[in-house]
Amino acid sequence: MTDDRPTDFQRARSAEQREVRKRAILEAATQLLAEMPVSEISLRELSRRVGLSKTNVVRYFETREAVFFALLNRSLTEWIEELPADLPPAGAASPETVTGALARSLARRSLLCDLLSALGSELERNISAESARAFKLAHVRLLGTLADLLRRHITALTPAAARELVSLTVVCTAGLWPFAHPSPAVAEAQQDPELAGTKVDFAERLGRTLHVTVAGLLSLG
Repeated sequence: MTDDRPTDFQRARSAEQREVRKRAILEAATQLLAEMPVSEISLRELSRRVGLSKTNVVRYFETREAVFFALLNRSLTEWIEELPADLPPAGAASPETVTGALARSLARRSLLCDLLSALGSELERNISAESARAFKLAHVRLLGTLADLLRRHITALTPAAARELVSLTVVCTAGLWPFAHPSPAVAEAQQDPELAGTKVDFAERLGRTLHVTVAGLLSLG
């Protein structure tokens, strides 16, 4: 059986139509991520879900990784736009209150956290240099916007310290999220009282880690 089977999905002829196709592919990827981890989603499965052949999908995204890169940056954009509503008023709360609110807000973004945790270990392993450059340029700009936002809430942070805080937020999310969402077997094992201390509350642990990070950054001046 060939992958290039006919479908009812007509080829886009305009920029607007191409954007519609891209959004359809991203929505299909979002649905799949609610059902399985990134590592189990192939380009074939993605194309089947959206009703396209693989050949048609790669007209819009060259690899499955490119799909998830676009989805990650879209999710990050949405979070940054909505984050001010989750934070205390700018300049009105302690750094610990801000980092706690930041962590709780991120904890509610399971799609974003899933993608961040897969970024370095999987998604960046099968892409062209040009795709990596395009993704990272957009990603860095978004992280810069997040750093500027956090500086308005933790005013003692320098621009460089705010960027470092954002970078460490990404790294800590990538590290903590999988441990906070273990496999069924590990979750069952953790019911043993002797293993209670191995359970990870993502929002609590991330908030504490970011509070310690901010304290360290402020002490460095």
